[in-house]
Amino acid sequence: MFGPHLLMEAYGAPKEKLSDIGLISNLLDIYPEKLEMHKIMPPYVFRYDGGNVKEDWGISGVVLIAESHIALHTFPEKEFFTLDIFSCKDFDIRSAVDIALDLLQPVHFDETVITRGREFPKSIGRAAKVVHQERRRIASVK
Repeated sequence: MFGPHLLMEAYGAPKEKLSDIGLISNLLDIYPEKLEMHKIMPPYVFRYDGGNVKEDWGISGVVLIAESHIALHTFPEKEFFTLDIFSCKDFDIRSAVDIALDLLQPVHFDETVITRGREFPKSIGRAAKVVHQERRRIASVK
């Protein structure tokens, strides 16, 4: 397997927390270390004005990590946020959820964990074997 992907959706979070660009930036800044990951850039966080749907304004941010990425999108008027954490290594899912719950304080939330890259070969030897088998399969079809 390549790694877990946490998808979190949370409801009823205080508007003042979801609209605080500093809080969102800080959350994304601390996540990598708390989850024993390696930040490869500072968080990129910005305010979105909502476009054609003004109440969809919010704060969005991402931090790239050596293991993949962490992204957060808030919708203060709707008291809603989403959090995605994708990593090529295992991480403490419960801790990741608890960090968001502690800082953003939603009333309730849903979480889903997807196993990504179930057939991803993590070693060169295994990758070479998979490629060789695939080439043989293609050659036999011709």
